[in-house]
Amino acid sequence: MEIVKTILTIIYAVVCLAIIVLTFLQKKEQAGLSGAIVGSSSSENFYEKNKGRTKEGSLKRWTVIMGVAFAVLTIALGIVYVM
Repeated sequence: MEIVKTILTIIYAVVCLAIIVLTFLQKKEQAGLSGAIVGSSSSENFYEKNKGRTKEGSLKRWTVIMGVAFAVLTIALGIVYVM
């Protein structure tokens, strides 16, 4: 069981570092809190429709994936350390 704890802890640390790096690589969106309250003023243009294919879209997607992995690993480590 100690081997599983060690492996999960190493993977957890790598995922944590990946989230930090991915978060710092993303550009700040200009709308901010006022954009969330009022609503964004983006129109249906080519960039908005294909945002997932750009570098920014890819960074967001990987951040979400790493966030889900972080949550799953947190639960798994909690279960393993209780045993």
